[in-house]
Amino acid sequence: MPVLTLVVTALLDRLRGEDPERGDVPGWVMITVMTAALVLAILIPFRTAIVEAVQTALSSVTSGAG
Repeated sequence: MPVLTLVVTALLDRLRGEDPERGDVPGWVMITVMTAALVLAILIPFRTAIVEAVQTALSSVTSGAG
């Protein structure tokens, strides 16, 4: 019986949000949003340079293999 009591207590604590291993979801959301903003901040001003570099690299790989 004590094992069942421990399991029920653990489940109730988890439902109440008192689980210390629950994690920091807002922190991960903030990291994701900041990463997306950083990518956009780099991509917007350098878009043409990035596209040209990728096109040049792809054309040199596909045509210069001889």
